[in-house]
Amino acid sequence: MNYCVFGASSNQLEEKYLRAGFRLGECLAGRGHGIVFGGGSSGLMGAVARGVRAAGGAEIVGIVPSFFNVDGILYPDCTELLYTETMRERKRLMEERAAGFIITPGGIGTMDEFFETLTLRSLRRHEKPLAVLNTDGYYDSLAAMLDRMVEEHFLEEEARALCPFFAEPEELAAWIAGATERRE
Repeated sequence: MNYCVFGASSNQLEEKYLRAGFRLGECLAGRGHGIVFGGGSSGLMGAVARGVRAAGGAEIVGIVPSFFNVDGILYPDCTELLYTETMRERKRLMEERAAGFIITPGGIGTMDEFFETLTLRSLRRHEKPLAVLNTDGYYDSLAAMLDRMVEEHFLEEEARALCPFFAEPEELAAWIAGATERRE
């Protein structure tokens, strides 16, 4: 089973984020899972992929728009690398190939992926679990914003409950594996 991992591709991240990403990859692979991801070699994308590889994960599926095919950008050890024409096609393939979704720290691209995935889940367009890796409180303000949306009646409590936040990769990996098993 493969989980889609969304996260930063920046090569300027603090080591604490890269360590957590690598550990997440190890935890997923240790449970027999692989990943579907954006195919990048740097940032959290690369860290998670390296963690999966280091722990002997079976699959590392990179899905990338063809305009990203530039030397040094793509993770070289993908077991499968798929090219798309657009970012929208990329997200569609990632959704199709994933048993669930994991959001790691990231920027506007990651936020786009998070909110689209949460929106589709809340509209019952898919039933796949979604979890957020909140390394060092990175997403505390996002959690607070979602809670405020509930308080102000912009978001249903049931929709808010669809995206739990986890401080530790081990906790997240255990939760998402369990949520996927319960769904099946």
